Amino acid sequence: MILILSDRGDEAVHAVLPKLKHRGVPVTWWDPGDHPARAGITAAFDGGRHRVVLDTVDGRIDLADVTAVWRRRPNRPASAGNVTDPTHRAHAELQAEFLLDGVWALAEVPWLPCRREVERHAHNKIVHMARAVELGFTVPPTVFTNDPAELVPAYERASGRLIAKQISSDAFTVDGADHRAYTTLVTRRLLTSRHRLRHEPVILQPYVTKDVELRVIVVGESVFAAAIDTRASRTARDDWRHYDDDRVRYSPHELPEPVAARCVALTASLGLTFGAIDLILTPEGEYVFLEINPNGAWGFAEQRAGLPVGDAIAGWLAAAHEGRRAR
Repeated sequence: MILILSDRGDEAVHAVLPKLKHRGVPVTWWDPGDHPARAGITAAFDGGRHRVVLDTVDGRIDLADVTAVWRRRPNRPASAGNVTDPTHRAHAELQAEFLLDGVWALAEVPWLPCRREVERHAHNKIVHMARAVELGFTVPPTVFTNDPAELVPAYERASGRLIAKQISSDAFTVDGADHRAYTTLVTRRLLTSRHRLRHEPVILQPYVTKDVELRVIVVGESVFAAAIDTRASRTARDDWRHYDDDRVRYSPHELPEPVAARCVALTASLGLTFGAIDLILTPEGEYVFLEINPNGAWGFAEQRAGLPVGDAIAGWLAAAHEGRRAR
């Protein structure tokens, strides 16, 4: 049985699930956010044996039956609403998270893309930037810093074309509303408030002139690249994640073999079986590495560029399932 860990509204899972069912692969979809409020977990040890059971709203899951795990975008454990004290709630959810981490450590099966602790390490931009350099990717001169004194020299080195990005690009909430920090061009006016860097580290890079941006999806050893042409969009020109789909053009892109091989090597070296890599293709034909997201979005690449990413994910999971059954 393949165990999918993700939010119930995850469109990526909805896209892959029919492909798995078409292959006749047994699948269970569970969101760890149901634990501990709506799901019980028991890990029992007796002599040299252990048994792990998840009692969920959809039925019982015996960890011994799991042949592969797709850890897509699960929610964090959440206590029941009747735990009103914030300190008690935080403590209960921390205990639930530790229990889950221990349970997943016992699931010695193939994971897509990886376990949580591996993803946290791989998602760190300093970690994967250093690995990309080691593997021979072209990268822009980059500074990770919270030192205000670094801003003006970086601005001057970039000849006034400097961008700032957050260390973590994850979405966050403000007063209950979802927000995301986007790539920002540093203006002379922003230089006067450089003291604010002390309180929030940033990434500083020279603006890389682009022909197109590329979202490269690696699934195992398969590579798919979507070209994202944002030149006609004022909204998405500096950061395609604004998703101005009326003006942005998407198309499949054939990577040179050495670049594609480097993308596979980077993904594997970080302990991942899936990765979403962002590159820039310059007007001179150079491929410049920006970052890798261990669980990045790919639905738009399938829908708008016609790339069969969902089939590749289903195929990887099905092969992992069959390989595990054959043992």
